[in-house]
Amino acid sequence: MNQLRGTLSIILIVLTLLLAACANKEQQKPKLTNENNKPKTTITTQVSAWKLPISSPDGEFYKIAGWLSDTELIYITNLNQTSNVYRYHLLTGKSDLIFKSKYPIVTVQISPSKKYLLIHSSPSSYEGLVTIIDAKGIERLSKSFASYELEFEWNPYNEEQILVSNFAEDWTFKVLLLDMKKANTNEVSLPQPFIKWLNVKNIAFLNWDKNSPSLFAPLIEKDLESGTEKNIVPSAIQFSAFPNLLMIISVNKQDQSVATYSFSNQSKNKIFTFSIPQLTNFSDWLVPFYDYNENKGQFYTLKPLSSGEMDSYTDGFQLAQYDLKKGTNKVIMDGLKNEPINISPSGEAILYGNNFEKMIDIKTKKIYELIKE
Repeated sequence: MNQLRGTLSIILIVLTLLLAACANKEQQKPKLTNENNKPKTTITTQVSAWKLPISSPDGEFYKIAGWLSDTELIYITNLNQTSNVYRYHLLTGKSDLIFKSKYPIVTVQISPSKKYLLIHSSPSSYEGLVTIIDAKGIERLSKSFASYELEFEWNPYNEEQILVSNFAEDWTFKVLLLDMKKANTNEVSLPQPFIKWLNVKNIAFLNWDKNSPSLFAPLIEKDLESGTEKNIVPSAIQFSAFPNLLMIISVNKQDQSVATYSFSNQSKNKIFTFSIPQLTNFSDWLVPFYDYNENKGQFYTLKPLSSGEMDSYTDGFQLAQYDLKKGTNKVIMDGLKNEPINISPSGEAILYGNNFEKMIDIKTKKIYELIKE
C-alpha cells in the first residue's frame, strides 16, 4: 500500500484525474477494409439512415459506453438495483441484450480491439465486481475486489492483461495486474495509481511527490519485467498513451497561460506539437477532454478561447482537430461545453457528453441526441 498526497489540493488532483481517466480511456481502432474495391460507404452518408434516438427496451438509460463498430454502440440501463448492457445497431434500431447484472453497473470499458467488454458492478460500497465478456455476451472472467473505487488500464498490446488500481476509502491504493488467461492478479509495486501502457511490458506514470505537493511532475517509464525505471521528461501536467504514440502536456513555469501538447512515436522522437490557452481549476490545471483516432492519425480536443480561471470562464470551447500525419489543424465546431468525447473507429463521428448522450457528425457539424426523453 502506498499513501497518496494527504493535503486537500492533492485529493482534488486525484479526483480530477479519476474523472479524466474514466472519461478518456482510449481504444485501439480496427482498420476499415474496402472489400472488392467497391466505393466505400462512409459513416456520414449513413447518418440520415440511423435509427435515432435510442429507445431503451427495459429500464432507465444510464450511459453509452462507446463504439463497438462504426454502426454499433454499447449502452447501459438501470432497473431498480440491477443493470443491463445492450448492443445497439444504428442502422436497424435494434437493441440486443448481451449482459444482465444483478448489481448496479459503475462502468463498462470496451477493449482496444473491441473483442471484449469489462463490466464493473458494485454489490456494495466496499466491493467491486469485475466481469469480462466477449462482444456476444459470453463470460470470460469474473472477479471480486474489496475496494472503494477501481480504475482500469487495458494493455492494447496484450489484451489478456489489465492494470487495476484499487482505492480504499482514504484514497490509499494498490495496483494489481489482472491476467485474463490465468484468471489471477499480482500486485505491482508502483508509487502512483494512474498508469498507461507504452508497449507490451512497459508502463508510464506521472510521479507526483506525496511529501511536497506540486502542479508539475516528472514522467517516468517502468519496465514491469525488470523493474527498471527512467525519466521520459522532467516536468509535465498530464500525459496519455495510444498505440505507438505518447502525448505529453506541459506548461511553461514562467508563462502558465499556455499548455503545450507534444506527440512522440515509440522511439521517443517528437512528431507533432501544438499549444492552446490554459485554464486553471482551483489548485490544479484544467485539461480539456480529448481523444485520438489511430486510423486517421487525428487528435481531437476541446479548446478554450482564452486562458484564465475556469470558474469565471464563459466563452465556451472549440472542438479542434489536429492531423498528426499532415501537420494541419482546424476547428470543427464552436460554442461547446467541456464534456467527454469518443471518436468512432472511422473518425467520422464523435460521441459527446457526460454520458455520451449526444453524437457529432464531423462533416455536417450537426449534433444528434441519442437518447429518447
